[in-house]
Amino acid sequence: MSGKYSIAEARDNLAKIVHEAERGPVELTRRGRPVAVLVSLSEYERLLGRSRSFWEELGRFRDREDIERECVETDTFDGVRDRSVGREVQW
Repeated sequence: MSGKYSIAEARDNLAKIVHEAERGPVELTRRGRPVAVLVSLSEYERLLGRSRSFWEELGRFRDREDIERECVETDTFDGVRDRSVGREVQW
């Protein structure tokens, strides 16, 4: 766990503690006893099993990255792959 705070401390420093929770779980206590854990949204969704589909992730990747800039020309790989038939296999 990243940190441990009383509820009173959490109330007074909420913004700071939320930033800390984005990096890792934060434990909240009441009268010295653990009562709750604050986690990031992505960690919460992971725990619930709400993963995105491949297509959703691909769409997010395409939105984030400049695909045209990152593309590699096809002739870059010419001659890299062995196009021979391969060896004979006995069954």
